[in-house]
Amino acid sequence: MVEPVFGVLGAVAVAYAQPALPYALAFAAGAMIYVVADDIIPEANASGNGKLATWGCIIGFLVMMCLDVGLG
Repeated sequence: MVEPVFGVLGAVAVAYAQPALPYALAFAAGAMIYVVADDIIPEANASGNGKLATWGCIIGFLVMMCLDVGLG
């Protein structure tokens, strides 16, 4: 009996949260990029490849943004 009630409440919550969804997804994507860069760059510095890892993250981010804008 609880499932249909909360199913409807969840559908209503999604309907109200839909305008904020792109911003929430953008925040989540930025957090994931930060976590990956925060993990890769210090580990690469420990093995002497810090500059390469930093430039790799920057170029990878730029490629992703260009593809996002270009392919829309």
